Amino acid sequence: MTSQLKPAPHGSRHIPSAATSDLSILTFADALQPTNTDYDRNAWLYVPDHYSEYRYILGTRGTRPLICIGVNPSTAAPGALDNTLKSAERIALFNGFDSFIMFNVYAQRATIPEDMDRDMNPLLHAENMRAFRYVLERSENDPAIWAAWGSIIEKRPWLPHCVQDMAAIGLEYHAQWFTAGPRSKAGHPHHPLYLRKDSPLEPFSDLSDYLAKLS
Repeated sequence: MTSQLKPAPHGSRHIPSAATSDLSILTFADALQPTNTDYDRNAWLYVPDHYSEYRYILGTRGTRPLICIGVNPSTAAPGALDNTLKSAERIALFNGFDSFIMFNVYAQRATIPEDMDRDMNPLLHAENMRAFRYVLERSENDPAIWAAWGSIIEKRPWLPHCVQDMAAIGLEYHAQWFTAGPRSKAGHPHHPLYLRKDSPLEPFSDLSDYLAKLS
């Protein structure tokens, strides 16, 4: 089992201790097992439920969540959301959702995207996709997915392929994809940070074309 870490001070930087391929990674199924009683499990989804080198899921519980997709997690934890997650929660509530789930294209914690794995860890990616299926199953209706990774998706050449896997899984669940705020010249969806709390969601109708251009 991977070692458990104390939560990083709020707002501090998380620098990966090593490439995730050199670590012992909990499968998503094992990461679902409760080990921590320091937060309200009836209010929060947090997998693994302790601070570690990776995070599959962080969000609030509800029947109609907005699933926000970033590139990779940073230091946030239940009750200690960073500004990105605070913005994601506000926009989810404004758009009529009862909860939000922060998910990521890649599960490795790294405050600075340049600190991510140089090469994709196929085990971590596979378990992250299992977590994605779990997240999609939590919505009573067709899941609503907010693409919010910004230009950071360009930081690693394999990140778009991870998104393509997510898009394929989303089709199985009849997921609806959205963006919020203006898209970049390259077509990247806007990152949640600095968006107005009353930003409306707009259909990501050209997702397939966008992914084809990225690959």
